[in-house]
Amino acid sequence: MDPKVVTYLLYLAITAPLVVWVGRALSRHGEVFLIDVFLGDERLAKAVNQLLVIGFFLLNFGYLTFTMSSTKQVDDGQQLMELLSVKVGGVALIVGLVHFANVWLLNTYRRRAMLRAAGEPPVAPNRHTAVSPA
Repeated sequence: MDPKVVTYLLYLAITAPLVVWVGRALSRHGEVFLIDVFLGDERLAKAVNQLLVIGFFLLNFGYLTFTMSSTKQVDDGQQLMELLSVKVGGVALIVGLVHFANVWLLNTYRRRAMLRAAGEPPVAPNRHTAVSPA
C-alpha cells in the first residue's frame, strides 16, 4: 500500500475519534454551564447545546477533511510520523481554540445576562448629577 494512503488512514483513525470524544465531552459537561448562562432555562440550554455540538462537528470534520491532503513525500516511517504529528497537532490546536472561543463568548453572554437580571448598574454611582430644565 502507498505510504501516503497509510498516512491518511492513520490521520483519520486518530483525529476522527478525537473530535468525537471532545464533542461528546463538551456536550455532556457543557450543559450545566449553558443552564447557568441561560438563567435556569433548561429547554433553551439543551437546544443551544445541540446546536453547538452540530456546529462543532461540522467545523472540525470540515477542517479534518480540508487539511488531510499533503504535498510532502512519504517514503519511510520517520516521514510518516513527522507528517502525521503536524496534521494531528494542527487538529488538536484547532479543536482547543474553538472550545476556548465558545467558552469565552458564552461567558461574556452569561455576565451580561446576569447584570440584566440583577437590575443594578454594573458600577455603583459615586455622585449625583443634577438634571437641568429643558
